[in-house]
Amino acid sequence: MPRYAFIWFPFLLTEYAARKKPELREFPFVLAASQRGRMVIESVSALAMQKGIRPGMVLADCKAILPELHMIKSEVGRNQKLLQALAEWSMGYTPFVAINLPDGLILDTSGCTHLWGGEIPYLESLKTKLAAYGYTVSAAIADTIGAAWAVARFGPPITAVKPGRQRDALLPLPAAALRLEAEVLARLRKLGLQRIDSFIDMPTSTLRRRFGASLPMRLAQALGQEIELAVPVKPVEPYQERLCSMDPIASATGISIALEQLLTTLCLRFESEGMGLRSAVFKAYRVDGNIQQIAIGTGHPSRNAHHIFGLFKHKIATLEPALGFELFVLQAPKVEPVTQEQAAIWNTSCQNDNKITELLDRVIAKTGSTISRYLPVEHYWPERSVKEAMPLWEKQVSGWRIDRTRPIHLLPHPEAISVTAVLPDYPPMLFRYKGKLYPIAKSDGPERIEQEWWLADGLYRDYYCVEDENGARYWLFRAGPYQTGQPEWFLHGFFA
Repeated sequence: MPRYAFIWFPFLLTEYAARKKPELREFPFVLAASQRGRMVIESVSALAMQKGIRPGMVLADCKAILPELHMIKSEVGRNQKLLQALAEWSMGYTPFVAINLPDGLILDTSGCTHLWGGEIPYLESLKTKLAAYGYTVSAAIADTIGAAWAVARFGPPITAVKPGRQRDALLPLPAAALRLEAEVLARLRKLGLQRIDSFIDMPTSTLRRRFGASLPMRLAQALGQEIELAVPVKPVEPYQERLCSMDPIASATGISIALEQLLTTLCLRFESEGMGLRSAVFKAYRVDGNIQQIAIGTGHPSRNAHHIFGLFKHKIATLEPALGFELFVLQAPKVEPVTQEQAAIWNTSCQNDNKITELLDRVIAKTGSTISRYLPVEHYWPERSVKEAMPLWEKQVSGWRIDRTRPIHLLPHPEAISVTAVLPDYPPMLFRYKGKLYPIAKSDGPERIEQEWWLADGLYRDYYCVEDENGARYWLFRAGPYQTGQPEWFLHGFFA
């Protein structure tokens, strides 16, 4: 059964302002914005609320009540940005976190709370850390998002509703705990239905007829009779392992042990599902809220924990633990099936090319460069005539090949150059590229290349292989005939 936590920040914007300017904590202040020619309060500080100031009041009226009240102009969209940052920080407690505007977070705590010793310690840990950052929070855990929302806002500051008991938790709460519109709440008050227990047993048809569809829907969501969906700030990776540490880890040895444990668990899962890792991200959550990560990739689907750890190993030194890491998360955003032939790779008695692939993985991990292998594609246009082999050992299917010599380094897009050439079809005598002049000593060509008529979107090209006075060779081409006016010349590649 899923369990959800709702974290409510009653003074989100004002406490954020106080973090930026600590002197604001000493007096009551509000955040206000202009609405229809007057300043209306959008957020209040705790001290201002104690003096009777509430959101929605007109600033001028509040000044008359409380002359020492300070005002700060509110920033549009600031609460969403704050909640986004807090949601990403909260992913140290669960991989599923959603924003609930204007001032709350929804956490799917299923399978997470035992790492903190239970649901109440889980919430207390969250509250303590957020309090250290200067935020007041009220939090609750329940079977449904609606029940957690209601209890967090109208119940005790820290509450864990027992599984299946959300109805009992909702009964003493006011009708506003069901997230109803203002007009529905006004109609309920007019009829004397102040608390949820005064109408919860009424027939659904009666509630819908008297108060509209929102009341029975919200009630059903809170009771778990209707599904309520939340969109996480980041999609939950299907292949992810988490490791929580009771004491902060600050040593490279401790980080290595944590990574090895996560890799072992993840690779066992790969083994059972016939999958292999192509890319992985190792995230370390520091006690001060800082999140650091290192990433690796492989040239083929791998579930060899020792090999994958070797790719991470030299990057561990880049992590800065400071006071220590309290949570480690290993994600595999890209995986691929492992065929039976690939699975035999792990048999050390087999002689295969796997060692070469693993060597390339280690070179890529240490140098940060990219190593790719390319195969010919059935196109005449040079930049379309090759593709990257995916995976690295992919074999050519067709017998397509070009007999002419091609440069070792082919530019992805031809670069314009200025050329001096004898008309009409003589090779260039010199060219200028990136401000440097290259006199040509030898040349070969032209080789005319036209693309397929169904792909044609430009002129044909006359290619020349030229060599400068220093012996360096280049692949140049002229786009179209001279008769088109001033011909355009391009550099497309470099020979060894």
